[in-house]
Amino acid sequence: MDERAEGRNPRVTTLGQIGLQQFAPYLMNRIMGRYNASLRLDLRRQGLTVPQVRALAVLAVGDGMSINELSVYTVIEQSTMSRTLDALETQGLVRREACQDDSRTRKIFLTESGREEFNRAWPAMHDAFEHMFDGIDDAEYTAFIGTLQKVLGNIRKHDF
Repeated sequence: MDERAEGRNPRVTTLGQIGLQQFAPYLMNRIMGRYNASLRLDLRRQGLTVPQVRALAVLAVGDGMSINELSVYTVIEQSTMSRTLDALETQGLVRREACQDDSRTRKIFLTESGREEFNRAWPAMHDAFEHMFDGIDDAEYTAFIGTLQKVLGNIRKHDF
């Protein structure tokens, strides 16, 4: 038996047989949809969108990424990311700099205003995160993160 199929019935081949409540991609999409929806109102009051805050969040952790890297980490298509960065740059929240190694590539950096704006958004993000994991103990959370990292490793297309 294939290791990846361990614990799953190999004869179950249709979504109807699996069921939506047992189909992990559906559950992950639904969870992230609810998480993003819970943030929209708070972010809108701040004059930001979910994609803008995703970009600010990733840059707050790893400043100086290319648009391609930022697109991968934020799970936002590159064309949408370019428009998102245009808006953030207009607001003075990010700046783009030519890469020293390759003048065709530009690196994205948070400005001080961008870091402050992210810090204002973080409490709502953290509260939504905490709410998602109510009633889940540390061991369950650690196991869940380990499983997600394995899944990401299985489908990853980039080294990052």
